[in-house]
Amino acid sequence: MFEFAWWWMWFTLPLPLLVYFLPAKAPVQSAALRVPHLPQGLQSVSKPPSSKRIFLTIATIGWLALIAASARPQWLGDPVSIPAEGRDLMIAVDLSGSMKIDDMQVNGRQVDRLQMIKSVLSDFIQRRVGDRLGLIFFADTAYLQAPLTYDRDTVAQLLDESLIGLVGEQTAIGDAIGLAIKRFQSKKESNKVLVLLTDGQNTAGNITPEQANELAIANGVTLYTIGVGADQMVVQSIFGRRQVNPSQELDEGMLTKLAESTGGRYFRARDAQSLQEIYSKLDELEPIARESRQMRPLQALYFYPLALALFITLLLALNPLMSGLINKRRNITQGGEI
Repeated sequence: MFEFAWWWMWFTLPLPLLVYFLPAKAPVQSAALRVPHLPQGLQSVSKPPSSKRIFLTIATIGWLALIAASARPQWLGDPVSIPAEGRDLMIAVDLSGSMKIDDMQVNGRQVDRLQMIKSVLSDFIQRRVGDRLGLIFFADTAYLQAPLTYDRDTVAQLLDESLIGLVGEQTAIGDAIGLAIKRFQSKKESNKVLVLLTDGQNTAGNITPEQANELAIANGVTLYTIGVGADQMVVQSIFGRRQVNPSQELDEGMLTKLAESTGGRYFRARDAQSLQEIYSKLDELEPIARESRQMRPLQALYFYPLALALFITLLLALNPLMSGLINKRRNITQGGEI
C-alpha cells in the first residue's frame, strides 16, 4: 500500500502563490547607477510567451516533486508474521575421525555418518523458524562455527561445508557442551537448548562431561544428545565377509546421563530415517514459537521525487547561463557577417 508518512506537507503546496501575491514594498529612492555599456552576450533578452510557459511548467513540476519528497512517500508491504517467542538452540556436531565410517544410507546410497547428518539436519534447521540457531564443531577441541543467529540459510550452508577431521581426530564432548554454555550466558531471557550429535565417547578436551553437565544444570541449559551409528555392518577382509558393530565406542550411558540430568533426552540414530524421527520428536519437545505478532515491511520512496526536484533545480540554474552563452555566440556571429 502506498502512503505519505508526512501527508500534511502538501498544505505547503500553494506557498509560491502566496509569496507571489504578497504586496511588494515601495522602492527606496537612491542614486541611479548607470552602466554605460554591457557586453552584448549579457544583455537581457525578452523571452517569448511560449518560453515563459515552459519555464513555469518546469518550475511547477520541480516544486511538486520537492513537496512530494518532503511528504515522505513510502510503500507498506503485506503483513508478515513474527514469532512472539523463540529459542536459542545450539547444534554441536562431531567431526572426529570415526564419523567417516560409511555405515549409513541416504536415498539408497552408502554414505558416511557426517553426510547422513548433513542431509537430515538441514531440514530440521529450516523448520526452526523464529529460533536463533548456532553451530559448534568439535573433535580434539570445540570451536564456534556460527554464533546464534536467525539466518538459518547461513547455518545450513556452514554445516554443509564441514569436513571430517577439520579439528582433529578425537572427541571432546565436554568442551562442546562448555562452549555452548558460554555462548548462552549472555542470553538471560530465552529457552537454552543444546542438540549434540556424536558417535563416540569423550577422549579429549579440557572439560570432562561431568564438569560440563554441572555447568549445564547451573545455567539452565537443556541438553538433547543423539548417538549416531549403525548396530551392525558387513565388512570384507582377507578372511571373508563378517559382521561387526561399528558403534562399539559409543558411550550411550554417558550421553543418557547428560541429557536426562538437564531435563532433556537421549536418542539413538541408527539410520537416516531414525534421525529424521528424532528431529520430528525434538520439534514436539521444543516446539517452534507461535506466530502472534505481525509487521509490515516498509520501503522509503522519497529519493525518487527528490532526485527529480534536484535535477529540475540544476536545469533551471543552468538555463540563464546557457541562454547568455548562446546569445553571445549569436551576436558574435552576426557581428562577423556585418
